[in-house]
Amino acid sequence: MSCSPRTPVFWQRQPRLPLPVLRFLGARVHAALADPADRALLAWPAILGAPKVREEHPGGLPEADLLARAEPMLVALRPGPAGAEGAWRDCLARFPDTADKGPTGWVPQRVWEPLGSLVSLRSGVALLALLGLPEDERYPLAAGVSLFNAALFHECHDALEVLWNASEGPGKTALQGLILMAGGYHHLQLENAPGMAGLWEDSLDALAGVGDEIGTTWGTVRLGETLETMRARLAALEDGEGERFSEPPWERLWTLQRPEWEYM
Repeated sequence: MSCSPRTPVFWQRQPRLPLPVLRFLGARVHAALADPADRALLAWPAILGAPKVREEHPGGLPEADLLARAEPMLVALRPGPAGAEGAWRDCLARFPDTADKGPTGWVPQRVWEPLGSLVSLRSGVALLALLGLPEDERYPLAAGVSLFNAALFHECHDALEVLWNASEGPGKTALQGLILMAGGYHHLQLENAPGMAGLWEDSLDALAGVGDEIGTTWGTVRLGETLETMRARLAALEDGEGERFSEPPWERLWTLQRPEWEYM
């Protein structure tokens, strides 16, 4: 099981998000990772922050329209007898920072409104990445793989950290290697060279001798060529004589093969 072979929208440089926005996104992702039913929480910011919605409804999206837009997104999540309306009421009760009331309907809450389009896109991509996964004990690992392949590396870290905390021995070290790999690519997105290189080096150390596959209680992750792509990026940071460039060749790092895991 892997993400679409198309290049993910987040496989590129990303802005450093303000802490309140990171917390907003993190709260919903953590909930969605803890309980597959809570993936519905990602639908509301995806809708409310969408540029076209905000352009067409500057005073707020009427609730009836909000629910109509959410219904097809929630079909795969089986929202229960109360449907989209029940899911919306549950979201507002648990996460009142989702929306504010405008003159004509619901608008993004003021904390995340300035970055509404980016929050919308990130929430929507995360929701899509979490659909179609096994909803039993395999879910967190499958989610981590899918989020990694969607280039949502920060969210991948969150998914795998739960499993790392529940592991021990060599399996724990291998999961740490995956977390470090994802963290390095997150720093690539932020163009933070020291953090990127340090995490990739630590990842290679943690995954030394693992081979192509990492078996866990929750399934197997096939690494494919991701170790080689990390080594290639680390090599690209050096001038050929073992010295690091003062300014990393960012364009070169992005054009090297995109990393992808496979869940089995």
